[in-house]
Amino acid sequence: MRPIRPTLAAASIAAVLALAATACGPSEDNAGDKPSASTGQATDDKITIPDDLKDRLKEHGIDLDKWKNGEWKNWDKDKWLREAQDYVNPIIEDLWDPDRMREAEKPPEKPVDNDISGDEGVTDPEPAPVDAQAVKAPYHSSAPEAGKVFFDGPEGSMVCSATVVKDPANPGKSNMVWTAGHCVHAGKSGGWYRNIAFVPSYNDSAKSNAELEKAPKEQIAPYGVWWGDWAQTSEQWISQGAATGGQGAPFDFAVIHVTPEKGGTGKSLEETVGSALPVDFNAPAVPQIDNMKATGYPAAPPFDGQKLFQCSDKPGRLSLKANDPTMYRIGCTMTGGSSGGGWVAKGQDGKPALVSNTSIGPITAGWLAGPRLGDEAKGVYEAVSKKFAGQ
Repeated sequence: MRPIRPTLAAASIAAVLALAATACGPSEDNAGDKPSASTGQATDDKITIPDDLKDRLKEHGIDLDKWKNGEWKNWDKDKWLREAQDYVNPIIEDLWDPDRMREAEKPPEKPVDNDISGDEGVTDPEPAPVDAQAVKAPYHSSAPEAGKVFFDGPEGSMVCSATVVKDPANPGKSNMVWTAGHCVHAGKSGGWYRNIAFVPSYNDSAKSNAELEKAPKEQIAPYGVWWGDWAQTSEQWISQGAATGGQGAPFDFAVIHVTPEKGGTGKSLEETVGSALPVDFNAPAVPQIDNMKATGYPAAPPFDGQKLFQCSDKPGRLSLKANDPTMYRIGCTMTGGSSGGGWVAKGQDGKPALVSNTSIGPITAGWLAGPRLGDEAKGVYEAVSKKFAGQ
């Protein structure tokens, strides 16, 4: 595995960890420096800035004329809202065209409430590897809530995985997506990522890389491209999260609120894909869980990021720091790109629910770990829901 985060050295953990999964890094043509693979340059008529985002940009001292004419490419942390509380992600229509989505797959060469489980400081033996299984196509029939996240970071175009989740403020009409914190924010050394977009059922028919080169956008993104108009992650991830040491991993979760790139049909994301998972913030402790299923688009070798995979295993416990919540851990061979993908188990009502997301894994790609979702995660989720209540 060639993870995209530096490694962790911890006396209590035998394996070397990495933020597995986070987005794959820059493509060979440095796509992150261009608005799209096809246009090659930014133009004013390609950038749509909603009035409320204009106001927030102005509040943070951003000159809109300079911003539209190229300042959006400037990654200096002081100019790209490192200290901003608001997430800002103006839609750039057609930025994520088929070529740019396909090319955002190449990993860089560098590696990678208190304990709610009652297992503070407990780490179970390392699980045996579980081979990732290809999800049966069409993905919309097998895993309709799953999709792929695309975004730009200082190192180029990147990818993660994500899951459509229910919105308590908008029953049956959710526009909320669950992913990892490191898929929306760089943590303590950086700021919010840009051009974040979600593609449900990406490559729905499981076409090969060669087939995708000729496939129209309607086949690659059959349910459209949905831009993040709001994102929120934990305060712990923003203040502690880092590329090394697994720092912030127990709080590595995020919620993205999305809107269709081109206005859509008036239907919500949930209505469009026909499904959304509930989120269980009081899932059973590890000994009471028989099986968890993790889903994602692994992109680091031997995978290519174009197809959806799953792993199922009985979870164990992983403790990185005694004072942090214990994480779930399962055997799984998925690699970088699967970060943020949902973990599903039976909830309190016995029905499938999202209980975690992929956060970290070893360089040797034998297992994955995800945060257990408690009060902090619930707070993030409810805040995004309330922000868009009735919309």
